[in-house]
This record gives sequence, structure tokens and C-alpha cells, in this order.
Amino acid sequence: MYAEFLADSEMIDHSHPQVQTLALLLAAEASGEQDIALRCFTWVRDNIKHSWDYKLNPVTCKASDVLQHGTGYCYAKSHLLAALLRANGIPAGLCYQRLSIDDKGAPFSLHGLNAVYLQDYGWYRVDARGNKPGVDARFEPPTEHLAFPVRLAGEFDLPEIWPEPLPVVVDVLTRSQSVEEVFHNLPDVLLHNIAEK
Repeated sequence: MYAEFLADSEMIDHSHPQVQTLALLLAAEASGEQDIALRCFTWVRDNIKHSWDYKLNPVTCKASDVLQHGTGYCYAKSHLLAALLRANGIPAGLCYQRLSIDDKGAPFSLHGLNAVYLQDYGWYRVDARGNKPGVDARFEPPTEHLAFPVRLAGEFDLPEIWPEPLPVVVDVLTRSQSVEEVFHNLPDVLLHNIAEK
């Protein structure tokens, strides 16, 4: 039932030796599935630097590249978290929000996060983009503590859980030569048949 959320793929390459090594290390002293998920989430949130916050290149997309370079946009960090969870046999998918870029309204862009399947709670969304002043994302199921609330007209939580990153996200990350280029071409989606709040 959850095979696609455990799969190894080009972008969520959890079979990569470095990803496998870290996944095993994080699980080694964990007390169970939820503790493993917490450790994976916390490690990615706190140890992988958000590319735009730190203005760090190169632009990463594939989970193993995020781990190797220690940096990634929210999307890339979600790919690594999914890979670490899947490497530990925990189903993980990708989720997105559509948020205002300047917190005032248009223009909008996608923000990437994860959903992890926990036996005690079902699908639970987590956001490992990295905390900073005004951002306090945490792993405390069943309550969600995401990085950003949906507040403005035109912002939405996209309800789907995807087993693979959206093509528009992969396209921006793989063709951009710098973090600045990504920032000026942040991915967005057109939402049809959804009334403005």
C-alpha cells in the first residue's frame, strides 16, 4: 500500500551509501519508529543549511547531493528527509504549500515540506526547512508545527502527498546555476477551481 512512499528514485536516492550510513546512524539509538522519524527530521532541520538563508551554493536537488554539500532549498531538504525516512522503512512523501514570497500577497511560490506515515497517527506533516527568528517548526505529533501558516488570500495548503517531487520543482533546481537564480524563478502552480479566501 505504501510502496511508492518507500521507493528509491533519482531524487530520493535512499540507496546511496552516504544516505544509508546516516539513516542507520540516526536510527541506532532510537526507541522506535516515532523516535527515528524525530531524529531524521531534527537532523535535516538543524544540520542542512537553507540555501537562501545562508546564500550557499551549489543548488542541490537530489537527496545525496543535499547531504554531500550540506545545503538545500526547502524542496531539496524535503528530498533528503524523505530519503532518510524511507531508508529506515518509514513511508514518507512530499507536500507543498503555496505562500506569498514577501508575506504581503502576490507573487506566490511553492514551499516544500514532508508527510511521514506514523503507525499511531497516520500521515503527519513536518517542515525541516530550518528554524530562524519567526520560524519554529517542530516534530510533536499529532499536532503540526510547520514553518509557515497559511494566512493570506492566494495562499493554500496543497492537500496532496506526492511520492516524488513535482516536475516544476525539479526543473527549477536542476537548471539553476545559483541560489539567486532559484530565488528569481521560484516554482509556483496555477490553482483552478479554488475560491480565493
